[in-house]
Amino acid sequence: MKIGASDYDGTLFRQRTISSEDVEGVRAWRRAGHKFGVVSGRDYGMLMPQLEHYGIESDYAVCNNGGIIFKADGTPLWQGSIPLSVLAEIVREPSVDKSFHYAFSAVDKTYLYHEGEGSWIMREALEWDFPIEKITEADILSLPRIHQFCLGYPEAKQADETAAIINAKYGEFVHAYPNGCSVDITPAGVSKSQGIDTLLELMGWQQAEVFAIGDETNDLPMLEAYDGFTVDTARDAIKEKARAVYGGVGDMLVDNI
Repeated sequence: MKIGASDYDGTLFRQRTISSEDVEGVRAWRRAGHKFGVVSGRDYGMLMPQLEHYGIESDYAVCNNGGIIFKADGTPLWQGSIPLSVLAEIVREPSVDKSFHYAFSAVDKTYLYHEGEGSWIMREALEWDFPIEKITEADILSLPRIHQFCLGYPEAKQADETAAIINAKYGEFVHAYPNGCSVDITPAGVSKSQGIDTLLELMGWQQAEVFAIGDETNDLPMLEAYDGFTVDTARDAIKEKARAVYGGVGDMLVDNI
């Protein structure tokens, strides 16, 4: 048995769709007896409705950059935690204030405030029917267990700069991953590679070979840990780290069945 592990945005989901070739590649992989799942920065509620819409069946989901892991039936297997007091400090950072949303990921919903023009959170929530609860800054210290905090910027450069500031000041507690124009902030030690490692242990899949594919900076931990692949639309810096470059996720899966 082999484990397919694909990033979502920019890798499986490109040009605002999942291609029929990728859908068929996933189906062929699973028919061969292998496992497939998505390893994404997204919340579970933001991810699964889209996979179902495009006909992608999966055996697990590692969401929020490893911050939370789910079985195929949606049962949570593991969840990280960011101290709420640290989140309350981070939102007061000047570079963070320039984000057009603050999105806090819990096990069953996303908490949102500081929503401004350019934010995609509420738009996608309405389109794909996942739960959002609006809060104020005063509510942060009363939130339930939060395993990811997400920011969004007009330009990738702003995301890169903000991630660097957060990692320098709060690296003892969190790690900030720039992801295009987003910044995904997880508990310290959490990453996509850690998420896959934890999944393998919890599911008893330690002996399986992992075939990981991604396209962005937050994918590098799993690409480096599992000698992974990328897609032809990835940046050159990501391609240089990959074992091989494919035209899509389906091509990679079929080539390695």
